[in-house]
Amino acid sequence: MQLRYRYRLYPTSGQTSALAQAFGCARVVYNDALTAREQARAEGVRVTDAQLSKALTEAKRTPERVWLNTVSAVVLQQALADLATAYRNFFASVTGKRKGAKIHPPRYRSRRDNRQSIRFTANARWSITGGGKLRLPKIGDVNVAWSRELPSEPSSVTVIKDVSGRYYASFVVEVEAVPLPECDTEVGIDLGLDTFAVLSNGKTVSNPRFLRHAERRLKKAQRALSRKQKGSSNRAKARVRVAKAHAKVRDTRADWAHKHSTAIIGENQAVYVEDLCVKGLARTRLAKSVHDAGWGLFTRLLQEKANRYGRYFGKVDRFFPSSQLCSVCGAVDGKKPLHVRAWTCGCGAVHDRDVNAANNILAAGRAERLNACGVQVRPGSGRAQRVEAGTHPERRKALVGIPDL
Repeated sequence: MQLRYRYRLYPTSGQTSALAQAFGCARVVYNDALTAREQARAEGVRVTDAQLSKALTEAKRTPERVWLNTVSAVVLQQALADLATAYRNFFASVTGKRKGAKIHPPRYRSRRDNRQSIRFTANARWSITGGGKLRLPKIGDVNVAWSRELPSEPSSVTVIKDVSGRYYASFVVEVEAVPLPECDTEVGIDLGLDTFAVLSNGKTVSNPRFLRHAERRLKKAQRALSRKQKGSSNRAKARVRVAKAHAKVRDTRADWAHKHSTAIIGENQAVYVEDLCVKGLARTRLAKSVHDAGWGLFTRLLQEKANRYGRYFGKVDRFFPSSQLCSVCGAVDGKKPLHVRAWTCGCGAVHDRDVNAANNILAAGRAERLNACGVQVRPGSGRAQRVEAGTHPERRKALVGIPDL
């Protein structure tokens, strides 16, 4: 599998200027190619990648674009490749071949974009020197903070400047999956806001609320930014201070999510979570808390690490009534407002709302993984409909954990 390893770069002032020039040249090439494609599309003419590459070569000979020769040619070719990929993803999304949210057509890049990046492939002949520096063509040897060793020879490197002005080198490397020793534990996870995660084994993970704890510092930096005159250098410095404050919150949240996801994957052979609609929840009055929790980041890390370490990761349908279903008898007790944290079922079982939901997610995930307890179900049959609805005896046993006596 392919992974990205990212390291912090510390370029000199001269190298910073060279990188800024490379960012600008790649942006101009991208915008020129986008203009050519849009004009050809309006005229009903098809433009191929080879034609755009040839047009770039001819443009570098003109007085208006002769300064494109000051940067590596690979950087410019990769800008064209990025545009081609953007169009392929857009058309695949429009035609329904690409899953997920709809993708908008490519837009023009601006020098005011807070994030800039360029990519060097093996053709650019970049290298890592014996002293541990990153040698980039027409830029020089850049200092790198090597936090860990690369597992294999990288195929490409992307130089990124983020919104807070930090530089990173992102390497693409091939790594082999390293399965962890098998264990017999499985867990269902119920995600929430008051408590970040409640596991079916009784463990809980408190919500760190990184954004809430940093709000005072963020508010102070944002107010200082609003007082600066637009277009001034002081406003640019204040904007960077705000970006650094937000970057600190984001990095802290990512580090926390990495540590907890690694621990959960290492302790369980299978992990099941609910497929929450984060975008929908982010449009409610709980939007700030939902974004601060970072459910999407956490579940994505669980899935990626499960694939890497030989674990199973499954998602339960978001419409599954995990909070309404009794994990003991299987009775559906109806919807409950958020302030109801405990309830008693008609069978006499007293449930903690989150623990009961985690147990139901675990049972539903197991049933989905084992294809209704191994029952051969033909789609469209009455038996299949009973199994899917939970009325089939074997399906109900899997969902509520009833032993087969």
